Amino acid sequence: MTVTLLAIAIAFWVLLVYYTVLTVGGAIFRVKASTKSSPALESYPSVSVLIPAHNEGKVLGKTLRSMVQLVYPGDLTVYVLNDNSQDETGEVADAYAEVFTRIQHVRVPSGSPKGKSRVLNYGLSLAKSDYVAVYDADNQPEPQALKLLVEAAVRTPGAAGAVGYVKTLNEQRNWLTRMISLEFSTFQLLMQSGRWLFFKLGSLTGTNMLVKRSDLLDVGGWDPYALAENAELTLQLTAKGKLLPVVPESRTWEQEPETLRVWLRQRTRWMQGNLYLIEKTMRTPSWIRGRTLIHTLQTLLVYVCFVFFLLVSDVWFVLGLFGVVHTEYIRTPLLLIWAESWLLYSLQIFSALMTDSNVTIRNVIGVSLMYFSYAQMWIYLLVRASLKHIKHRLSRAEVTWDKTIRF
Repeated sequence: MTVTLLAIAIAFWVLLVYYTVLTVGGAIFRVKASTKSSPALESYPSVSVLIPAHNEGKVLGKTLRSMVQLVYPGDLTVYVLNDNSQDETGEVADAYAEVFTRIQHVRVPSGSPKGKSRVLNYGLSLAKSDYVAVYDADNQPEPQALKLLVEAAVRTPGAAGAVGYVKTLNEQRNWLTRMISLEFSTFQLLMQSGRWLFFKLGSLTGTNMLVKRSDLLDVGGWDPYALAENAELTLQLTAKGKLLPVVPESRTWEQEPETLRVWLRQRTRWMQGNLYLIEKTMRTPSWIRGRTLIHTLQTLLVYVCFVFFLLVSDVWFVLGLFGVVHTEYIRTPLLLIWAESWLLYSLQIFSALMTDSNVTIRNVIGVSLMYFSYAQMWIYLLVRASLKHIKHRLSRAEVTWDKTIRF
């Protein structure tokens, strides 16, 4: 038993050290990126922006306003892919399409399986451009966002596209949105920047992302059965030897869930999507080698190992409270080990705050509380998503678009 505890403790610290190294590397990469200018290209390739939309009337107007304000020197067409919306989505899209030539309203025919991937594939069939970009219907990219992605993709040898930064538009709404923003700045950008610095690995985020159309067609587009379609496409492109550079200065702002119920539905879907991806990886030998293997291991670390070690940390905390000071092989007091893990976790998030120049009293308080609250909810998420995934596999239910509720 004590040998097992020792092995778990060693693995736990290896994970903490790995994330710490990524954090430091990400901070270095971000500082360099913020001080490096992006000179203009001699000519800019054509780009089609795909915006999948299903009942997005509440937010689509601001998104299309941002699309109109995009500064892009090349040919740019924005496709609003209206997937049988029952609200004012169509009216908003029509209003913008009538005024601005770069915006086109496309009514996507009904089809199966239902979901974001099918809608994106329909948009891909219409696009004739060199590159395809994707923005969610609640996104407000900064004017230079798309231009920076294209410049990085063109200048990086072997790149299939590029991926930008997703920031939280409603961060100040409540403590949940604040912690989502802290999570994104740490795990979605800072550590991703570290992976790009050390391994030349980038992960498509599902929005504010750019992919060369020929590479998309080469891998067959988006997997219509994948709930985490962006992660699946990342593996497909990486397996082909393609690169996806990370561009921190390319920023888009999106609305995040403002209630726990909406957050749980969204994150359960994401977790299910990554469980499907892990299962698909086991059936795809070409994904279990080279840089694609690192992506797969990263998925396991984030969605399985992190939750396991979070439970281990909780057990150490409880044992320490009940007077179990140490074991035969682990001489360090268990409460001290737990405190060190909390401290490293918090420092990683605080590093993201500093690189984002977003250090406020409320955010510092949020950082100190995340380990006890936000992080603990991932235990429930993994259990919930696993049960839903098993039920889905047994029933062979059709994939549906369980979109995030807008506010």
